[in-house]
Amino acid sequence: MSGLNVKKLKVNELKEELQRRGLDTRGLKADLADRLQAALKAEAAGSAPSDEQEQDYEAGGEPGEGNDYQEEGKVCFYVCVLTWLNSEAVMQAVFRSVTGTHRPNQRMIDAHRTAARGHMMIVEDMVTMNIVRKGGKLGLLGFTLFFVLLNLIVLFGCFRGRSPQPPAEEEEEDIDEKLVVIDTYNCDLHFKVARDRYSGYPLTIEGFALLWAGARATYGVTKGRVCFEMKINEEISVKHLPTTEPDPHVVRIGWSLDSCNTQLGEEPFSFGYGGTGKKSSNCKFEDYGEKFSENDIIGCYIDFESSEEVEMAFSKNGKCLGPCFRVSREELAGRALFPHVLVKNCAVEFNFGQREEAFFPQPEGFTFIHDIHLEDRVRGTLGPATKAECEILMMVGLPGSGKTTWAIKHAKENPDKKYNILGTNAIMDKMKVMGLRRQRNYAGRWDILIQQATQCLNRLIQIAARKKRNYILDQTNVYGSAQRRKMRPFEGFQRKAIVICPTDEDLKERTLKRTDEEGKDVPDHAVLEMKANFVLPEVGEFLDGVTFVELQREEADTLIKQYNEEGRKAGPPPEKRFDNRQSGFRGRSNFQRYDNRGGPQGGRGGYQNRGGSGGGGYRGGKSFKFASFVLFQYAQQWQQYYQNQSQWNQYYNQYGNYGNYNQQGSQGTQGTQ
Repeated sequence: MSGLNVKKLKVNELKEELQRRGLDTRGLKADLADRLQAALKAEAAGSAPSDEQEQDYEAGGEPGEGNDYQEEGKVCFYVCVLTWLNSEAVMQAVFRSVTGTHRPNQRMIDAHRTAARGHMMIVEDMVTMNIVRKGGKLGLLGFTLFFVLLNLIVLFGCFRGRSPQPPAEEEEEDIDEKLVVIDTYNCDLHFKVARDRYSGYPLTIEGFALLWAGARATYGVTKGRVCFEMKINEEISVKHLPTTEPDPHVVRIGWSLDSCNTQLGEEPFSFGYGGTGKKSSNCKFEDYGEKFSENDIIGCYIDFESSEEVEMAFSKNGKCLGPCFRVSREELAGRALFPHVLVKNCAVEFNFGQREEAFFPQPEGFTFIHDIHLEDRVRGTLGPATKAECEILMMVGLPGSGKTTWAIKHAKENPDKKYNILGTNAIMDKMKVMGLRRQRNYAGRWDILIQQATQCLNRLIQIAARKKRNYILDQTNVYGSAQRRKMRPFEGFQRKAIVICPTDEDLKERTLKRTDEEGKDVPDHAVLEMKANFVLPEVGEFLDGVTFVELQREEADTLIKQYNEEGRKAGPPPEKRFDNRQSGFRGRSNFQRYDNRGGPQGGRGGYQNRGGSGGGGYRGGKSFKFASFVLFQYAQQWQQYYQNQSQWNQYYNQYGNYGNYNQQGSQGTQGTQ
């Protein structure tokens, strides 16, 4: 038998040779080869198997006898233990004890199921490869504990992901305050201002392509004949938008008061000329001039001197388009008008007079705003100098309770604070078409539009935590865990909760009114779940103050207890709420899916995919990412393995030659985000 080349034999052939000699056929290929080589040497020497081997036979029995059943019994026992530890019932019990919330969200459930499925596959693989039999009871116990620990890492990764560390404050380069530039405080959160402060562009990823983004200049004027220029540098590609989207690339340019919102031309004393060939003020649109688009240059002129009225005019590529707006001095009451731009998927550049040469010659008598003496200019509102001066008000209340109404009223009553309202209603206001809100008669799917608005809101909350401004967070925020999670990134701000808790009768009346006026209808089961989990906020680690607007704490506490009881008696929500939609848990988006940390969509400071790899978001979860990736790769291999049962022998051969398999496995590619 010396002519037998052991190294060239396959696993099945090795086992056949060993079985023919009555030797143990269990183990990896290397073990089988060593065993057969020893047997061949013994045969060549004319000797019998060693005493050690005989003892092994006596202790372990012949292959296929009772010893296998004992090992299988151990395997079944430990697999049962592992299955129980990985069960959803145990996971949900742990979740309740840690967070105090009655039901984990879909992200938690998906992550847990992935981990549990991967663990079971690994155990099955261990049984198949005889690792369990070889390692014995302690070996299997060690593996079991390892997988339980890995599952806890996955769970902790989810917890950590839902309680982010405070993000780093966005650093802004120092700039001469005497210059006329784009005001980084007086612009939308999703408008990205370039470092030179003379150009900018909006976010266009996902639903942001449906939003307008506006910005004002740092200085305005009250007298003289003043001008500036604006060039459309680029119409940013938005192929993900439906073909039915009207005017995906538009710019509106003009003048507005410092107190106006960023939606140019949609309220009094806000005057805009748009690329569709329309002028607008106070949401009244009329034909004016010509259409303009990429690479066109628009000149903007305001004249306080030529007549009793203040006159505004525009030019396109040096061609004067004539007077556009007139407003009486009495109406302006000495208030300054500021250069203002509103863009939709376009990158723009300003010439306030900082360029050595203008794009086009200016009409006689007009001066660039940059060249106006400092004392003749009016500075826009200055933002808070530190986070400690910033304020975030978190609205707390059921849908339809009046949170948005209070937020809008409070912002108007405190114009000096320039509150940024963060809510789906505010997002929908920035999706207007010709000054009209998109309603249920919107050409696209309404549910998709609402989902996109929610995604945009989640991204804006992340951006907001990095900027020194005042905010009103206009969401329900009835879950205790949500209150903590949303306030955590704003550490250093003055964090306050505003609780809107009307009587039950008032709530029903307001809900019906909102449904009739806005078409919003929150499903009953969703409201019942909110009632079951409603927690009144309290001053503590993440809140500096709590204000009750309607019912005060004692009355509100009594009503909330009734809500809790009502919601719990109604039972859990329908299973369809925990489906496989991309957004996961209904009404709540996954931060991880939309902040595009690192990756190709993190360009320019982590805002969007324009220019490099950029920075990432602040959410944690590296352990979750790693564990999920490992388990995903393993699940893929097993899925392919079971789909190709005809190739099982080849699969075992690869495992027998373990080094080769590792080399092949290491060549797998990781998907990009």
